[in-house]
Amino acid sequence: MNSRTPANPTSPTGPAAPGVEEAAAEDAAVGLDKGAAEAGRESAPADGGAGTAPDAGRTEAGSEGSGSGEARTGEAPSEDSGSDDIDLDDLDDPDSEGSGKKPSGLGAAAAAVAAAGLGVVALTGSWTGKVVAERETLIGQIKTSSGGTAAQQISEIYGDAWHSTALVNGLFALLALLVGIFALVRPAFGAPSPHPQPGWVRAVATAGIALGVLGAVISVGMYFDLIVPLPTTGATQ
Repeated sequence: MNSRTPANPTSPTGPAAPGVEEAAAEDAAVGLDKGAAEAGRESAPADGGAGTAPDAGRTEAGSEGSGSGEARTGEAPSEDSGSDDIDLDDLDDPDSEGSGKKPSGLGAAAAAVAAAGLGVVALTGSWTGKVVAERETLIGQIKTSSGGTAAQQISEIYGDAWHSTALVNGLFALLALLVGIFALVRPAFGAPSPHPQPGWVRAVATAGIALGVLGAVISVGMYFDLIVPLPTTGATQ
Protein backbone atom coordinates (compact mmCIF):
# COMPACT_ATOMS: atom_id res chain seq x y z
CA MET A 1 0.00 0.00 0.00
CA ASN A 2 1.20 3.30 -0.86
CA SER A 3 1.92 5.47 2.08
CA ARG A 4 0.38 8.46 0.39
CA THR A 5 -3.04 6.82 0.02
CA PRO A 6 -5.47 7.72 2.84
CA ALA A 7 -6.56 5.06 5.22
CA ASN A 8 -10.29 5.71 4.75
CA PRO A 9 -10.97 6.23 1.11
CA THR A 10 -14.74 6.84 1.62
CA SER A 11 -14.48 10.09 3.68
CA PRO A 12 -13.21 12.78 1.42
CA THR A 13 -11.26 15.64 2.89
CA GLY A 14 -11.51 18.06 -0.02
CA PRO A 15 -14.04 20.82 -0.61
CA ALA A 16 -17.79 20.11 -0.87
CA ALA A 17 -19.36 19.46 -4.18
CA PRO A 18 -20.42 22.44 -6.23
CA GLY A 19 -24.06 21.29 -6.45
CA VAL A 20 -24.54 21.23 -2.72
CA GLU A 21 -23.22 24.76 -2.30
CA GLU A 22 -25.46 26.13 -5.05
CA ALA A 23 -28.55 24.50 -3.47
CA ALA A 24 -27.75 26.05 -0.09
CA ALA A 25 -27.23 29.47 -1.65
CA GLU A 26 -30.53 29.25 -3.47
CA ASP A 27 -32.34 28.27 -0.25
CA ALA A 28 -30.83 31.26 1.54
CA ALA A 29 -31.77 33.62 -1.29
CA VAL A 30 -35.33 32.32 -1.31
CA GLY A 31 -35.58 32.85 2.45
CA LEU A 32 -34.29 36.42 2.14
CA ASP A 33 -36.75 37.14 -0.65
CA LYS A 34 -39.62 35.82 1.43
CA GLY A 35 -38.57 37.93 4.44
CA ALA A 36 -38.28 41.04 2.29
CA ALA A 37 -41.69 40.39 0.74
CA GLU A 38 -43.32 39.97 4.17
CA ALA A 39 -41.63 43.13 5.42
CA GLY A 40 -42.88 45.02 2.37
CA ARG A 41 -46.44 43.79 2.95
CA GLU A 42 -46.34 44.93 6.59
CA SER A 43 -44.90 48.33 5.78
CA ALA A 44 -47.28 49.02 2.86
CA PRO A 45 -50.50 49.48 4.97
CA ALA A 46 -48.62 51.64 7.44
CA ASP A 47 -47.28 53.83 4.67
CA GLY A 48 -50.66 53.98 3.03
CA GLY A 49 -52.40 54.97 6.27
CA ALA A 50 -49.78 57.59 7.01
CA GLY A 51 -50.13 59.00 3.54
CA THR A 52 -53.92 59.12 3.58
CA ALA A 53 -54.14 60.52 7.11
CA PRO A 54 -52.56 63.91 6.23
CA ASP A 55 -54.66 63.99 3.09
CA ALA A 56 -57.78 63.35 5.14
CA GLY A 57 -56.68 65.94 7.68
CA ARG A 58 -56.13 68.46 4.93
CA THR A 59 -59.49 67.57 3.42
CA GLU A 60 -61.24 67.96 6.76
CA ALA A 61 -59.41 71.21 7.46
CA GLY A 62 -60.35 72.50 4.04
CA SER A 63 -63.96 71.54 4.55
CA GLU A 64 -63.98 73.17 7.99
CA GLY A 65 -62.34 76.32 6.58
CA SER A 66 -64.83 76.49 3.75
CA GLY A 67 -67.68 75.87 6.17
CA SER A 68 -66.48 78.62 8.50
CA GLY A 69 -65.99 80.93 5.53
CA GLU A 70 -69.50 80.19 4.39
CA ALA A 71 -70.75 80.80 7.91
CA ARG A 72 -68.95 84.14 8.06
CA THR A 73 -70.14 85.04 4.59
CA GLY A 74 -73.69 84.15 5.59
CA GLU A 75 -73.60 85.98 8.91
CA ALA A 76 -72.24 89.31 7.65
CA PRO A 77 -75.05 90.01 5.17
CA SER A 78 -77.62 88.98 7.74
CA GLU A 79 -76.35 91.58 10.23
CA ASP A 80 -76.12 94.27 7.59
CA SER A 81 -79.54 93.47 6.23
CA GLY A 82 -81.01 93.49 9.74
CA SER A 83 -79.54 96.91 10.48
CA ASP A 84 -80.80 98.22 7.15
CA ASP A 85 -84.26 96.87 7.92
CA ILE A 86 -84.24 98.55 11.33
CA ASP A 87 -83.11 101.86 9.88
CA LEU A 88 -85.74 101.74 7.15
CA ASP A 89 -88.43 100.86 9.64
CA ASP A 90 -87.43 103.78 11.85
CA LEU A 91 -87.52 106.15 8.90
CA ASP A 92 -90.80 104.88 7.51
CA ASP A 93 -92.68 104.64 10.80
CA PRO A 94 -94.00 108.08 11.80
CA ASP A 95 -94.95 106.82 15.26
CA SER A 96 -91.42 105.73 16.20
CA GLU A 97 -89.74 107.28 19.19
CA GLY A 98 -87.14 109.22 17.18
CA SER A 99 -89.50 110.51 14.49
CA GLY A 100 -91.77 112.63 16.69
CA LYS A 101 -91.81 113.97 20.23
CA LYS A 102 -94.90 114.56 22.25
CA PRO A 103 -95.39 118.09 23.63
CA SER A 104 -94.25 118.57 27.20
CA GLY A 105 -96.45 121.60 27.99
CA LEU A 106 -93.47 123.84 28.71
CA GLY A 107 -94.54 126.44 26.14
CA ALA A 108 -98.00 126.81 27.65
CA ALA A 109 -96.55 127.17 31.15
CA ALA A 110 -94.10 129.85 30.02
CA ALA A 111 -96.86 131.72 28.20
CA ALA A 112 -99.04 131.68 31.32
CA VAL A 113 -96.27 133.16 33.48
CA ALA A 114 -95.47 135.78 30.82
CA ALA A 115 -99.14 136.79 30.62
CA ALA A 116 -99.31 137.33 34.36
CA GLY A 117 -96.12 139.41 34.30
CA LEU A 118 -97.36 141.57 31.42
CA GLY A 119 -100.64 142.14 33.25
CA VAL A 120 -98.80 143.39 36.34
CA VAL A 121 -96.68 145.74 34.20
CA ALA A 122 -99.82 147.09 32.51
CA LEU A 123 -101.23 148.12 35.90
CA THR A 124 -98.08 149.43 37.59
CA GLY A 125 -96.30 151.02 34.63
CA SER A 126 -92.91 150.39 33.05
CA TRP A 127 -89.64 152.09 32.31
CA THR A 128 -90.72 152.43 28.68
CA GLY A 129 -93.83 154.40 29.67
CA LYS A 130 -91.76 156.68 31.90
CA VAL A 131 -89.32 157.51 29.11
CA VAL A 132 -92.16 158.27 26.66
CA ALA A 133 -93.86 160.51 29.22
CA GLU A 134 -90.67 162.48 29.90
CA ARG A 135 -90.18 162.95 26.17
CA GLU A 136 -93.70 164.39 25.77
CA THR A 137 -93.09 166.70 28.71
CA LEU A 138 -89.93 168.01 27.12
CA ILE A 139 -91.71 168.58 23.80
CA GLY A 140 -94.48 170.47 25.62
CA GLN A 141 -91.98 172.72 27.36
CA ILE A 142 -90.34 173.53 24.05
CA LYS A 143 -93.68 174.39 22.47
CA THR A 144 -94.78 176.65 25.34
CA SER A 145 -91.41 178.27 25.95
CA SER A 146 -92.30 181.24 23.76
CA GLY A 147 -95.54 181.78 25.62
CA GLY A 148 -98.98 180.26 25.87
CA THR A 149 -102.06 180.08 27.96
CA ALA A 150 -102.31 178.05 31.15
CA ALA A 151 -104.66 175.53 29.55
CA GLN A 152 -102.24 175.07 26.67
CA GLN A 153 -99.31 174.55 29.02
CA ILE A 154 -101.28 171.98 31.01
CA SER A 155 -102.25 170.09 27.89
CA GLU A 156 -98.83 170.18 26.24
CA ILE A 157 -96.67 169.56 29.28
CA TYR A 158 -98.80 167.26 31.44
CA GLY A 159 -101.74 165.98 29.41
CA ASP A 160 -99.68 164.55 26.55
CA ALA A 161 -97.29 162.85 28.98
CA TRP A 162 -100.14 161.17 30.86
CA HIS A 163 -101.76 160.05 27.62
CA SER A 164 -98.47 158.57 26.40
CA THR A 165 -98.11 156.61 29.64
CA ALA A 166 -101.67 155.30 29.31
CA LEU A 167 -100.97 154.25 25.72
CA VAL A 168 -97.85 152.26 26.65
CA ASN A 169 -99.64 150.58 29.56
CA GLY A 170 -102.53 149.70 27.25
CA LEU A 171 -100.12 147.96 24.85
CA PHE A 172 -98.75 145.85 27.71
CA ALA A 173 -102.30 144.99 28.76
CA LEU A 174 -103.14 143.87 25.21
CA LEU A 175 -100.05 141.66 25.10
CA ALA A 176 -100.98 140.11 28.44
CA LEU A 177 -104.46 139.36 27.13
CA LEU A 178 -103.22 137.71 23.93
CA VAL A 179 -100.50 135.63 25.61
CA GLY A 180 -102.89 134.44 28.32
CA ILE A 181 -105.45 133.31 25.74
CA PHE A 182 -102.70 131.47 23.84
CA ALA A 183 -101.65 129.63 27.01
CA LEU A 184 -105.21 128.45 27.59
CA VAL A 185 -106.01 127.30 24.05
CA ARG A 186 -102.55 125.85 23.25
CA PRO A 187 -103.49 122.22 24.13
CA ALA A 188 -106.30 122.30 21.57
CA PHE A 189 -103.83 122.73 18.69
CA GLY A 190 -100.92 120.62 17.50
CA ALA A 191 -100.11 117.10 18.66
CA PRO A 192 -102.26 115.94 21.59
CA SER A 193 -100.46 115.58 24.89
CA PRO A 194 -100.83 112.35 26.91
CA HIS A 195 -101.13 114.40 30.11
CA PRO A 196 -103.73 117.11 30.77
CA GLN A 197 -102.64 120.68 31.25
CA PRO A 198 -101.65 121.32 34.88
CA GLY A 199 -104.09 123.30 36.98
CA TRP A 200 -101.57 125.95 37.98
CA VAL A 201 -100.90 126.76 34.31
CA ARG A 202 -104.58 127.43 33.69
CA ALA A 203 -104.80 129.46 36.89
CA VAL A 204 -101.81 131.66 36.04
CA ALA A 205 -103.00 132.13 32.45
CA THR A 206 -106.44 133.14 33.68
CA ALA A 207 -104.88 135.62 36.10
CA GLY A 208 -102.82 137.09 33.25
CA ILE A 209 -105.97 137.52 31.14
CA ALA A 210 -107.80 139.18 34.00
CA LEU A 211 -104.92 141.58 34.65
CA GLY A 212 -104.71 142.35 30.95
CA VAL A 213 -108.40 143.19 30.71
CA LEU A 214 -108.24 145.37 33.81
CA GLY A 215 -105.12 147.18 32.57
CA ALA A 216 -106.70 147.77 29.16
CA VAL A 217 -109.83 149.29 30.72
CA ILE A 218 -107.80 151.61 32.96
CA SER A 219 -105.52 152.64 30.10
CA VAL A 220 -108.47 153.52 27.87
CA GLY A 221 -110.05 155.56 30.68
CA MET A 222 -106.79 157.44 31.31
CA TYR A 223 -106.13 158.11 27.65
CA PHE A 224 -109.54 159.67 27.02
CA ASP A 225 -109.61 161.46 30.40
CA LEU A 226 -112.60 159.43 31.54
CA ILE A 227 -111.25 158.46 34.95
CA VAL A 228 -109.09 161.46 35.84
CA PRO A 229 -109.72 164.52 33.66
CA LEU A 230 -107.13 167.21 33.06
CA PRO A 231 -107.20 170.17 35.48
CA THR A 232 -108.65 173.41 34.23
CA THR A 233 -107.87 176.99 35.14
CA GLY A 234 -110.60 179.22 36.62
CA ALA A 235 -111.51 182.60 35.19
CA THR A 236 -109.44 185.35 36.71
CA GLN A 237 -110.42 189.03 36.96
